[in-house]
Amino acid sequence: MFILYALVVGVALGLIFGGRPGGLSEIRFRWAWVFLFGLLVQVVLFTDAVTERVGALGAPIYVASTGLVLLAVLANRAIPGMLVVALGAASNLAAIIANGGYMPASIAAMEALGKVPKTVYSNSAVVPEPALAPLTDIFALPSWLPWANIFSIGDVLIGLGVVLVIVLAMRRPGSLQTAPVAS
Repeated sequence: MFILYALVVGVALGLIFGGRPGGLSEIRFRWAWVFLFGLLVQVVLFTDAVTERVGALGAPIYVASTGLVLLAVLANRAIPGMLVVALGAASNLAAIIANGGYMPASIAAMEALGKVPKTVYSNSAVVPEPALAPLTDIFALPSWLPWANIFSIGDVLIGLGVVLVIVLAMRRPGSLQTAPVAS
């Protein structure tokens, strides 16, 4: 849910910096169906009904769906800000692959939110000695925030990239409204 905050911040900053929301409609996102499919797979994969039944298939499905999302992001690298999103997504994918299809979560970050490690497949799992530890879910949003969750440096990069994409699209030349010149 970290990304929801990036969307709100991006639009707010875009408006503050004189952009217009109509600029967002000018973004030409290639491979949108691949991106949406990858995200949909993850949404379904991490619903309670599926996580209880997926078993050993969860990890490869998660890796594959995350890879699809990264491919779609890379297909859009020409959009200003998308390379930052790609760096964050690649960081997350590296941590997930290095840890057998799970994103390791810091027990301290989970405890900060009052979360208990799940015994069924989940995108996050407490791992005693995770590979690529600095890239894992080691941060926690304050528990008083709506949708507070744990997150990684990759999530921060994705969020920053999304903010950049939004602000730059809203500020794109031709998307700014200009005052008529008095004659």
